[in-house]
Amino acid sequence: MKTPTRRSFVATAAALALLPSARAQDGYPSRPIQLNHGFGAGGNADVVSRLLAQKMQEKLKQPVVVEIKSGAGGLIATDFVAKARPDGYNIVMLTGAHTVSAVLRKTLPYDPVKDFAFISTVTSFPFVVAVRADHPARNLAELLATAKQTPDRVTFTSVGVGSTQHMVGELLGVSAGVKLLHVPYRGGGAPVQAVIAGDVDILADTLTVATPHIQSGRLRALAVTSAQPWPSMPQVPAVASVLKGFEIRSWLGLAAPHGTPPQVVELLDRSVRLVLDDPGVKAMLASLGSEAAPSSAAQMKSMVEREIKRWSEVVAQAGIPRQ
Repeated sequence: MKTPTRRSFVATAAALALLPSARAQDGYPSRPIQLNHGFGAGGNADVVSRLLAQKMQEKLKQPVVVEIKSGAGGLIATDFVAKARPDGYNIVMLTGAHTVSAVLRKTLPYDPVKDFAFISTVTSFPFVVAVRADHPARNLAELLATAKQTPDRVTFTSVGVGSTQHMVGELLGVSAGVKLLHVPYRGGGAPVQAVIAGDVDILADTLTVATPHIQSGRLRALAVTSAQPWPSMPQVPAVASVLKGFEIRSWLGLAAPHGTPPQVVELLDRSVRLVLDDPGVKAMLASLGSEAAPSSAAQMKSMVEREIKRWSEVVAQAGIPRQ
């Protein structure tokens, strides 16, 4: 005869095994889920969103459709989801820009923490600091020395004011004690092309965006913002080799509107974890310069709160005016 402990274990295991189908019988998901993001087609958020959507729909047995609502540094898509019905059918792929906007914007149409049911982080990744192939600075130390000699003459670009790329450039300047001049563009391929053309000195962007141009020889990578050299670019030193303690790893993560039922959030989180545990998905993310980084809803919320505090300090140190 089975003991009560054994019976309890078997019952719990059976319940866990049937969890997805049991929830489906409760009605979710019974129609397509819309995965929104606020950035251009072909960028890091878009590529990862499409990979994740394709795999999630296999787990959830419903289509997961990627919808681009670009503009305002991701705010349009984020606001759309913050105000959507909290039923799990509209979710958003947040980026590190979510926490930057919370600091740089005088006002937001939503609360960056309270108006969301965080689901899980998806990826973690560094940025690469690069210059055009024929730039006179051969390494990061030389570039920063030039910037120190000519304040506000060495320029860096980004996909817009309030983007994480913007903050990478600002933190680079603050950490080195130099003043770099920010030249923002409106996303897309414009920042990369501006550096290649010699209109701007420094590109600080994701490996997804920069790697093809580094491999083609049009850009020269000087450093990565992870604490150590990144696996896909082992020959490129970390910024920390010049500026001790420097580290920026940004992220992508999923969120739903505040008030989304906990069982829906849990089901979405579980599907994300299953997808990110797939060796093929891990390999694809690695090829994009990212790594799988699932988390609990509570962990993602804590991370967002920490990032808001961190960027608040950078903005204050750099004297960046709020927009």
